[in-house]
Amino acid sequence: MKRVLIFCLLSFVVGAAIAGIVLINPLEWAWVSPIQDQVYTTVHGSHSAEEHGEGQLWTCGMHPQVIQDEPGTCPICGMNLTPMVDPTSSQSTQEKLAGERKIRHWVAPMDPTFISDKPGKSPMGMDLVPVYEEKEESGEGVVHIDPAFVQNMGVQSVEVLRRDIPFSIRTIGTVSYDDKRLTWINTKYAGWLENVRVNYVGESVSKGQELFEIYSPELVTTQKEYLSALDYAEKLSRSDMPEIKGRALSLLDSSRERLRYWDISDEQIRRLEKSRVPTRTLKLFSPVSGMVLEKMDQALEGMHVKAGMNLYKIVDLSTVWVDAEIFEDQVSWLKVGQFASLEFSYQPGRRYSGEIRYIYPFFNQKTRTMKVSIELPNPDLKLRANMYANVTIDVPSAHNVLTVPEESVIHSGRRNVVVLDRGDGTFQVSPVTLGVNGDGVWEVKEGIAEGDRVVVSSQFLIDSESNLREAVRKMISRRKAGASQPETGQVPSEHQH
Repeated sequence: MKRVLIFCLLSFVVGAAIAGIVLINPLEWAWVSPIQDQVYTTVHGSHSAEEHGEGQLWTCGMHPQVIQDEPGTCPICGMNLTPMVDPTSSQSTQEKLAGERKIRHWVAPMDPTFISDKPGKSPMGMDLVPVYEEKEESGEGVVHIDPAFVQNMGVQSVEVLRRDIPFSIRTIGTVSYDDKRLTWINTKYAGWLENVRVNYVGESVSKGQELFEIYSPELVTTQKEYLSALDYAEKLSRSDMPEIKGRALSLLDSSRERLRYWDISDEQIRRLEKSRVPTRTLKLFSPVSGMVLEKMDQALEGMHVKAGMNLYKIVDLSTVWVDAEIFEDQVSWLKVGQFASLEFSYQPGRRYSGEIRYIYPFFNQKTRTMKVSIELPNPDLKLRANMYANVTIDVPSAHNVLTVPEESVIHSGRRNVVVLDRGDGTFQVSPVTLGVNGDGVWEVKEGIAEGDRVVVSSQFLIDSESNLREAVRKMISRRKAGASQPETGQVPSEHQH
């Protein structure tokens, strides 16, 4: 009786041990999997817990330590929780939950360089994440993302369209005087100034306005010579000798021209002919209308001047120039004759229209800008030198070109890329060649086609994922190449099983 009890006890222990080994399958025997599936079906029924919505766990993609038994948001970052797949289940069950996709390998969620060909734990103790084989795995820059993750990431895309790109150059400028309308007032003879009528800077003068009187011995002598020539010509006007008469008239004309060369007006000459008396001083009149910018001294009254000495600098303000600063990448759009719109804080709301008259042939070494001169009418004389202007120059736009929003382009320094949305969670990173920029869009010359859809949000995450997968793919290729050539002396990685 005692032996029977011992035999029954040993049989129970051995049977329980064999059953436990079969259920746990520590050596992963292939013939055990069907038995496990049969036991699972017997215990839980023919439908999975996921189909009944029972037993499903939810986790955060950014914080895998957060696990809940119902959907919701992560208490740490607020992201929507995603369904959690048990990495210890059989590969056939994982493939069913993944939509019959085949698992290529397993990686650590925090260390993508840790790669394994079966589920398990990472060196950090985290569950390995499956990486599935995709239909377009060989495509360069192609990324496949679960549609649920696409929605959680807030990925948005827009269609590539053809359109015109209005392009405007906006810059600042400063008002300067029109160099063609600057006039220096001087005398062609020496003398002393008297009765100065215009004696301070900023005073407005009109054409023909008296500026000052000047006493010059040379002028007095020239007047006397002219009167003598006039008397001589009148006396010989009744002569019967044409040669002598012509010589007298020639002498009179020469004396008159000398007065004109000294800026004596015809009206003053006629008064001299009428009075027949030389005047002590002669009046000098302004040849232009404008504003006095400079004058010789603080007070001109009584000053002795020499021939050619500049006494006034007068500018005509009916037209001014605006010097605008243009950056290097904008210069190619400009040409002489283009129109520009200008606005001044001195007169808010009023816009002036001018024309580019000159593009300077050099750059400013400090600011790396080129100066462009705009000719601007100033009919009411409200504009003054050194006033600031907001300048807008509308240049010819790009016509009927492929365009993408500015925010869709990723500038990496060496190249520019966009992320194309191929649908069903498939994205492709495509290098593009950009053209002009304006109105919030970029012209794309190469890299996309009309009708494509480009991602305008979260594209940086997709590009990063593409770069990461490409790096992992290359690393796996190198490891496979090393495994196929053991004679090279390379040691397989410790976490490759």
